[in-house]
Amino acid sequence: MRLVHHRDGGARPPTADEAGTTDEEGNADGVERRVLADEVELAEGPLAQALGLMFRRSIPEGYALAFPFEAPASRTIHTLFVFRPIDVLWLVDDEVVNVERLRPFRGLAHGLADTVVELPAGDAAGVEPGGTVEIVA
Repeated sequence: MRLVHHRDGGARPPTADEAGTTDEEGNADGVERRVLADEVELAEGPLAQALGLMFRRSIPEGYALAFPFEAPASRTIHTLFVFRPIDVLWLVDDEVVNVERLRPFRGLAHGLADTVVELPAGDAAGVEPGGTVEIVA
């Protein structure tokens, strides 16, 4: 699985002038896309969600940990026993609602989400609320 960021949210369909053309990155619809992670692990179940990235001495490059939930609700992320800084994305229906960089051991943040994604610090550069991020098989 991969984690893909759509910069403008991909919310609008291409115009007649844009249809069938590509931008400088080769995107046919003019929406800027970037792979944030080549390897996405799903934290499914209470234990995996409680542990998250805790106790991991390193986080591989190109890695993301995604926490899928049934419905949007307030979700809190902390970095107690997380040894490296991380970027955290809060998503509702793939739309980015909040982006935070958390420090190791002291970070705490929350936001509305049906999916939360943790990445190594810096990997979410350029991701802003209103864009979309999706997990692609």
